[in-house]
Amino acid sequence: MSGHSKWATIKHKKGALDAKRGALFTKIIKEITVAAKNGGGNPETNPRLRTVLTKAKEANMPADNIDRAVKKGTGELPGVIYEEVTYEGYGAGGVAILIEALTDNKNRTTAEIRNILEKKGGNMSGAGSVAWQFHKKGFVVVKKNVVDEDRLMTIALDAGASDFGATKDSYEIITEPQDFEKVKKAVTDAGLVPESAEITMIPQAAVKVSADPAAKNVLELVENLEDHEDVQHVYANFDISDELLQKLA
Repeated sequence: MSGHSKWATIKHKKGALDAKRGALFTKIIKEITVAAKNGGGNPETNPRLRTVLTKAKEANMPADNIDRAVKKGTGELPGVIYEEVTYEGYGAGGVAILIEALTDNKNRTTAEIRNILEKKGGNMSGAGSVAWQFHKKGFVVVKKNVVDEDRLMTIALDAGASDFGATKDSYEIITEPQDFEKVKKAVTDAGLVPESAEITMIPQAAVKVSADPAAKNVLELVENLEDHEDVQHVYANFDISDELLQKLA
């Protein structure tokens, strides 16, 4: 869990999503389109669409953009057909990296992802070589300054959370995927606004990266992958100390 948490913390500190709002909108539109195509345009009966629509609203995406993306997915409007692709690889220090992408040209995207990996000392690996090191989980983050730890822990565990932890600034709630929405609803019903709430891939164990330039290369590699327009999610199992993170920031 620490690897995912550390990267989430880095992204938050850098304000990467806000600084690249146009790129974020493009990624969300693709995800809405694919979710609607695979599960229909009704968020009440399509959990994946419901989740991404929440993300779109949190990013302040205009309602017209959301509506068009849904209709392109259901076929009510013409649109590009996206293919879901998962890439697996390794970064410096043996860090495992799992990359989820949506693309209209798999050959192009594959070549570009491989190039990003190799430029930062990583490599692409075969299917199944990395995925087994991650588990799909619900992940809810709440800032420490808005709630007492015992209160939040009680809310989360009573709603079905499977794990609860804390970092320097936040509380982290882990759920099974099927319990995510129930736990998130319990948190919001208590008047709390999560800093982050998503279905994600949590590493089973973290690889400690304790020296530069390996740490710098890993951070830059994951950030460069995140920046690619076809990449929706990047998961990595690194653990870098707070001291080294501050040095590299």
